[in-house]
Amino acid sequence: MDDRPRLSRELVASLALEKNGALDVPTPDVLGLPERVLQFGTGAFLRGFVEYFIDEANRAGRFKGSIVAVASTPSRRDEMLNEQDGLYTLAVQGVQAGAARQEYRVIGSLSRALSARDEWEAVLEVARDRTVRLIISNTTEIGIALDDEDRFDASPPKSFPAKLTRVLAERASAVEYDPGHTLTVLPCELIERNGDALRAAVLALARRWRLDARFERWVDDAVTFCNTLVDRIVPGPLPAADVARLERVFGYRDGLATSCEPYALFAIEGDDALRESLEFPGDDWRIVVTGDIQPYRDQKVRVLNGAHTLVVPAALLAGLETVRDAVDDPAIGQLMRRAIFMEIVPSFDVPDPDAQDSFPHDVLERFANPYIRHALVDISLHGTAKMRVRIVPSIVAFGERYRRAPGALAFGFSAYIAFMRGEIQMERRAAGLAVPDDIEGERVRAAWLAVDPRSDAAVADLARVICADATLWGTDLTAVPGFADLVADHLVRIVRQGVRLALDAHLTEPATT
Repeated sequence: MDDRPRLSRELVASLALEKNGALDVPTPDVLGLPERVLQFGTGAFLRGFVEYFIDEANRAGRFKGSIVAVASTPSRRDEMLNEQDGLYTLAVQGVQAGAARQEYRVIGSLSRALSARDEWEAVLEVARDRTVRLIISNTTEIGIALDDEDRFDASPPKSFPAKLTRVLAERASAVEYDPGHTLTVLPCELIERNGDALRAAVLALARRWRLDARFERWVDDAVTFCNTLVDRIVPGPLPAADVARLERVFGYRDGLATSCEPYALFAIEGDDALRESLEFPGDDWRIVVTGDIQPYRDQKVRVLNGAHTLVVPAALLAGLETVRDAVDDPAIGQLMRRAIFMEIVPSFDVPDPDAQDSFPHDVLERFANPYIRHALVDISLHGTAKMRVRIVPSIVAFGERYRRAPGALAFGFSAYIAFMRGEIQMERRAAGLAVPDDIEGERVRAAWLAVDPRSDAAVADLARVICADATLWGTDLTAVPGFADLVADHLVRIVRQGVRLALDAHLTEPATT
């Protein structure tokens, strides 16, 4: 039986953990701070992102508040949060400036976890607490949607917007609709203009539920819904072997040890007054408060997410398994770098021209993180929609700016068409392995069924038909000068010679910007 003590505030306060200099432990004065944040969600991302930033601010003495986290349903994870007094170890692991980095800290910004299903009245009690000034959420993009079964008097309402509306109504009533009692809402869901979407959902429910007319006015005057962009890879719980090593080295048990990469960006749409009122950003350069977060979204979606999406089909066809494999592979890695530096970045205006080169270099370091195993096949989930959102805008913008086709993006697009033929997916199913869904990709798979792959002309025609499908891409890609012909040539080579030889042929061609 393991006789090591469980991580707790008592253990931290006993100073027993100070003996190990490799562990960054909060001082007792930043534990047990007043609850100032109500957070919807208790998952790994929030533990490695929001809780981290609030912990940083508390240690710097500029926020002085803790977080109450609300889970939709009870779970062993949330029980463990309470058993450990909200404490857990965060392993920050990755590569920065070419050097491996591993840091461990005990996060002390969480106060407790509540179950919305079993402790809804306790959630509403937090809502009435005037000390709470900030509401944060991460419930996935599906969580922003309304539910026809939502009811004001449910305990709790079903959807996240309904829960939030009920919480805001409780707060408004408690402060007698005084607009001086303000709240700021920071949704971390990965959808465009997430704050606007959440505000619209709250007001729609207020009208559906026929709430007091003063409520809508109070929301307008007292509640700020911010559009945000969040960026940090948080794989989740540490692997069992790493947990065992951590517990052996630091001398305590931790059922919630979490890992994340060093890089982080929290972009919040607002002005200097908002930054000051939030308090926790301070002078942390990783928290950007700006009047327009769209350039930061474009940068993340096009460069980081776009590079992922672009190389996944080619890398899988080449027999690779992880993002790190793709970066390290001489040919696939060169394709990725060509696409990023010579086609994606030149196709849009970056938010910070002075740091134009730093973000793409950061992305490549993040992809090469030896502590994260990011499976390529997982990124293929909804791959067609990702291609439309992450790659197509760069193809179109590059064509408009340079009046020619982007060669690396064209190769990646042709590899996507080849991948959607479905051979790898069939092999995985036959082996009993999961195959991520891609409902929109059925149009491409269906098109392949009508094609004789032995005919170069038929394969080339298929490429042009797929490029012209505005239903899939939101635009006709044959309008990009030379793009469809280039995709057709690449696809014929991939079908005839395999992706490796086809890519070698592409990479021997001169790269131009």
